[in-house]
Amino acid sequence: MKVVIIGPAYPLRGGLATYNERLARAFREVGDEVRLVTFSLQYPDFLFPGQTQFSTEPGPADLDIEVSINSVNPWTWWRVGNKLRREKPDLVIFRFWLPFMGPALGTIARVIRRNRHTRLVAITDNVIPHEKRPGDRPLTQYFLAACHGFVTMSRAVLADLRRLHFRQPALYKPHPLYDNFGPLRPKAEARQALGLDPAFGYLLFFGFIRAYKGLDILLEAFADPRLAALPVKLIVAGEYYEDAAPYEALIRQHNLESRLIRATDFIPNERVVDYFCAADMVVQPYKNATQSGVSQIAYHFERPMLVTDVGGLAELIPDGEVGYVVPPKPQAIADALVDFYEHQREAEFTAGVWARKKEFSWSEMVTALKEVASPS
Repeated sequence: MKVVIIGPAYPLRGGLATYNERLARAFREVGDEVRLVTFSLQYPDFLFPGQTQFSTEPGPADLDIEVSINSVNPWTWWRVGNKLRREKPDLVIFRFWLPFMGPALGTIARVIRRNRHTRLVAITDNVIPHEKRPGDRPLTQYFLAACHGFVTMSRAVLADLRRLHFRQPALYKPHPLYDNFGPLRPKAEARQALGLDPAFGYLLFFGFIRAYKGLDILLEAFADPRLAALPVKLIVAGEYYEDAAPYEALIRQHNLESRLIRATDFIPNERVVDYFCAADMVVQPYKNATQSGVSQIAYHFERPMLVTDVGGLAELIPDGEVGYVVPPKPQAIADALVDFYEHQREAEFTAGVWARKKEFSWSEMVTALKEVASPS
């Protein structure tokens, strides 16, 4: 089968690019011919909240990546669409995560469809975005209406599709493991690599810092006197995608400075292993969510997790088996963290993670994408 994946990929950085590149390898592993088509401009600078959209790491030499889509230049949409229309790949997979991308991806999809051969499938991270803006729904609908089928990585997104009255074939398939950050490392070795004091335990908040990810809730929880009495520190590893001032105010208010490890720049791929393997537990205190790639990195590195009971997070984290599922409230988070350390639950949760991680395979995702692409 000839497959094209359209979405972020090198030289762009971040979780979406990492996922799409790993998915391309998964198709190749089953014998398909695959290439990626990505953005020359993903976001205009004034819309991008981070420091840079581009990777400083070497590109993946084993992948065929075409850099050709400008998200705000319709000429490139038609050019890419017409090229793929003529090439007639069997399957084009779109990665859809934001209504802003609806016009570009929707136009490319409509042009490709004219060849009456190529099947168009979307991996829909979100249908209703975390941070809502005027015009979200028509932009999203413009893209979704052009697709033959969908794969969602949470049941919540699958329900959102049906609420928007899209009746194309759709499947829920959990986010596969992020197994491309290398093998596990011993905890002591990872902590030494990060220069961490071995006398402390460490909790990890990982990923871009945005309002919906609830770092403010976690800081409030970490101020709990019971946690302050424990030899535990919080690692905040990820770039601010919004104003850092409110978080800094909370840190000062609760006198948390000495109990935090800040790594608030983009974390390159080769350092991800150290942050996860150094942690006793990964904490995701989100206020709303659909699914999270952070969970699948934690599964790969066999780290217990605490997640909040929002969106699709709890679908993948059995409460009391691989970690905790709690309400997105400081008291509930603090109670779980105290329980984790006072009752020494790391070993039992790590065993639970190890047993469950086998369920999240890339071959299953490939099969699901081909299934929804098949003409009924």
